[in-house]
Amino acid sequence: MSTCQTRVIALGFFDGVHLGHGALLQRVKEMADRLGAVPAAFTFDKSPAAVITGRPVPLLSTQEDRSAWMNRLYGIQEVVIAPFDTMQHMDWEEFIAGYLVKQRNVIHVVAGHDFHFGYQGRGNPQRLKAKCEELGVGCDIIPKVEREGVTVSSTYIRTLIAQGEMERAVAFLGHPFRLTQQVSHGKRLGSSLGVPTVNLRIPEGMIVPAFGVYATKVWVLPVQPDNHEPPGPQHRPGSGPHLAVTNVGVRPTVADGDQVTVEGFILDFDGDLYGRSISMEFYHYLRGERKFPSVEALAQEIRRNAEETRAYFSRE
Repeated sequence: MSTCQTRVIALGFFDGVHLGHGALLQRVKEMADRLGAVPAAFTFDKSPAAVITGRPVPLLSTQEDRSAWMNRLYGIQEVVIAPFDTMQHMDWEEFIAGYLVKQRNVIHVVAGHDFHFGYQGRGNPQRLKAKCEELGVGCDIIPKVEREGVTVSSTYIRTLIAQGEMERAVAFLGHPFRLTQQVSHGKRLGSSLGVPTVNLRIPEGMIVPAFGVYATKVWVLPVQPDNHEPPGPQHRPGSGPHLAVTNVGVRPTVADGDQVTVEGFILDFDGDLYGRSISMEFYHYLRGERKFPSVEALAQEIRRNAEETRAYFSRE
C-alpha cells in the first residue's frame, strides 16, 4: 500500500493475536472505517521480551499466522513488521512524530495500557497520548481485557498450551492455536495404518504443546503459481477443514528418539500432501503420548481416537 494513504494503527507485538489484542484491533477497524483510512497494525520481527531479558520466550504464532489472524478476524489490511533491534534505540518522540506520523501517515493510534516503546522503554501510554494530542493525532489507550477474572495475556496462554489445555487456550485466544508449515516426509506410518498422515516440525522459536494426542482440524493451503508461470492444473486449490487426530511428541512406539514431531492422521481424506503447506489447528487434548506394544495396537488406539475426534466436533 502507498505510504501517502492515511492510517489508523495498533501498536504492540500481538503474539498469538488473543482477545486482548482483539480489543485494540477492533478499535482500529472502527476508527479506520469512520475516518476513511487504512486499518493497520505495527509489530516487531522478534519478541521484545526475549531481547530485553536475554531469555527465550516461545512464540504463540509465526509472523505469517499473526498477520493472517489480524486480517481474517479483525479486518486489518496492513501489518508493519519492524526490526526490533533498530526500533529499541529510537527516541520515543521520534517514533511517534517521525516514524508513525511522517513516514506512515498515521492519523490515529491505538495502544494497550501497558505498551512501552522507544529507547529504554521510555515511551509509555501517557506520553503517547500527550504527544498525539500535541500533533493533532487521535489516540486510544485500551484497558486490560479479562475473561473469568483472569487477564488475557500471551504469557497465560503459553502456560495453557504447554499444559495441553487447548480448549481454554482457544477461549482466551478467540481462535485455535495454529501451526502452519510445509508437510515433510515421515516414516510412512500412515500407509501401514491405512490413514493419510501429515508430518510437521515445530518452527524454531514456537511453543511446543504438551506431548499427547489432540483433536485437530487441517486446512490445505492453495498452491500459487510463481510470477513467471501462468496458473495451471498443478496449482491446486486449498481445502478444509479436514478432521484429524494429531500426535505431538517423540513417537515412542516407532522410536523417533528426541526429535519432536507433529503427526496428523487425517480422517476421511484421500491424497498425497507431501510438499503442500497446511495449517493445523488444535482444539482438544485427547490423551497423553505413550508407547504401545506394537504398531497394530497403536493403529487400534488411533481408530479409537478418530471416533473421539468425530464425536468432539459433532458436539461443537
